[in-house]
Amino acid sequence: VQLQASGGGLVQPGASLRLSCTVSGSSLDLYDIGWFRVGLAREREVIACSGRRDGDPLYIDSVKGRFTVSRDNARNMVFLQMRNLWEEDTGRYYCATLYGYSVWGCGSLDTWGKGTQVTVSS
Repeated sequence: VQLQASGGGLVQPGASLRLSCTVSGSSLDLYDIGWFRVGLAREREVIACSGRRDGDPLYIDSVKGRFTVSRDNARNMVFLQMRNLWEEDTGRYYCATLYGYSVWGCGSLDTWGKGTQVTVSS
């Protein structure tokens, strides 16, 4: 399976962005998917994840209420809608397959591709 994140950009605080994750080489409905980011001041941080079965996505507290994960299995795509962006959200964003995902946590990152840069700055 290959994954490619896209849709990043330079925006001002308070703006919105929608990131896309295109999955190829396999069917999205076989995978639990997570979004993680890497910033200047932090290492890899898993911020949200979505299970392949029905259930609500999981989010870290700092993005809860601002970010929304959705899946389109027919198009083999996952989306991360980001609203009210903060400067602290700046980083390179990746989508990844997961292992060990459950309703209690995202588990661990398995496979990911190139990320997309999100810069929030006034």
